[in-house]
Amino acid sequence: MSKINIHNVSVNFRIYHDKSPSIKGYFSSLFKSNKDNAYSNYSAVKNVSLVIEPSERVGIIGHNGAGKSTLLKTLCRIYEPSSGIIHVNGKIAPLLEIGAGFHPEFTGRENIYLNGAILGLKKQQIRSLEDGIIRFAEVEEFIDTPVKYYSTGMHMRLAFSLATATQPDIIILDEIFAGGDASFVANAKSRLREMIHKSDIMIMVSHDHELVKSLCNRVIWMDHGQIVADGLPDEIVRQYLAADAIGE
Repeated sequence: MSKINIHNVSVNFRIYHDKSPSIKGYFSSLFKSNKDNAYSNYSAVKNVSLVIEPSERVGIIGHNGAGKSTLLKTLCRIYEPSSGIIHVNGKIAPLLEIGAGFHPEFTGRENIYLNGAILGLKKQQIRSLEDGIIRFAEVEEFIDTPVKYYSTGMHMRLAFSLATATQPDIIILDEIFAGGDASFVANAKSRLREMIHKSDIMIMVSHDHELVKSLCNRVIWMDHGQIVADGLPDEIVRQYLAADAIGE
């Protein structure tokens, strides 16, 4: 069975402050001492430890900049932890920045094969899924048109349809319904619920607290890169909203 173990994980970034575009400014910076360097270190995630067991559906809430998305991207190996250890047992399907890998000059069909390969699917698998992906995305008339001509809604529908075409062990979601049209969102949520039901583990970041409460059986509240609270959805969301109301 799938399982995730996160032990004392931190993720640090270097933030540069020198906005000077000049060549002179660049070369002069080479001779500055360390204390004069025009950057600072920023800790997006700070010593986070978590164990996520099979059958858990985990929602992560918190303000923008709390470290939620950084933690998910670290789980998906988009970022490497600066320190600590992550052990994942199971196949992950990351639905983070849907469609980010689409090539604008390629047609919708070509992007299905390109991104399917990126997701680890073999050509024969993609071919067997192709018709269903196109049909769910409702882009039959435009599937051989370059995606640079797609509307935002068409682009999102095709990307979501491709990303959810196979059943993973672990589903990781980050605000994937932002910007979608109402009818698509309704169909996508229905499809996603089926996937979640069949998956071992689901982890999601969302500012839609009602959606979090409806899909999750555990909620984690993060703030400034650390876990503030971890428990039942109704209780943790209530604590978060109460703290937010008094400006904490």
